[in-house]
Amino acid sequence: MTSERDRELSLVEHLEELRKRLYVAAVGVLVTTVFAFLFSTDLVRFLLVPSGVDRCIALSPTENFTTFMQVSLFAGIALAMPLILYEIYSYIDPALMPHERRFALITGPFVLALFVGGMAFCYYLLLPNSLKFLLNFGSAVIENQLRCAEYLSFVTTFVLGVGIIFEMPAIIVALIRVGVIPRQRLASARRYVFLGTFLLGALITPTPDPFNQSLVALPMYLLFELGMLISRFVGGPRVAA
Repeated sequence: MTSERDRELSLVEHLEELRKRLYVAAVGVLVTTVFAFLFSTDLVRFLLVPSGVDRCIALSPTENFTTFMQVSLFAGIALAMPLILYEIYSYIDPALMPHERRFALITGPFVLALFVGGMAFCYYLLLPNSLKFLLNFGSAVIENQLRCAEYLSFVTTFVLGVGIIFEMPAIIVALIRVGVIPRQRLASARRYVFLGTFLLGALITPTPDPFNQSLVALPMYLLFELGMLISRFVGGPRVAA
């Protein structure tokens, strides 16, 4: 007998369900953003640590407030990530087979851990090295004063972006698991993936030096290999009897 969550939905019902899930996620981000705003001063201090300075400058009357709001939104998205992932799972849940639901629930904490690990990796390793290069470049003739809006926008985007990039193993395993891409095809494309990670690393790294680009590219390739390793044990899609 088909359960309520397993029944087929019409297009209108799908759109209504999507609207509901987006609304819940948006409210969650709003709540966590308001909560983060209460600690926004501490958050700004925390994000300034990799630069080696304890203050930055503002050049417009509204810059202080908008910068604090931006940092609070960044923190709100990060704090609301468990809810966002749950809403994504709830939306696709009716389309999943029982074994696929178990797989999704088991990998949920792993996906969240990858996101947090990516942000920590960026904050503690990538940012200090990148900022050291950028802030010291041309220092003999240029005095670098950090503008709060630009610096914090750069830092929050970089940290959040690397956190999302660290989801690569989960994405690879999911694609193989549902049969979108055969594992053998990905395995045969390793050389292109290796080259692609270095090209992507050169694009997203804010510095032109090979050292910092390698700090981004090598972990991305290792994450690809981690996804391939996990997919070996998880296996591909199960064929119905």
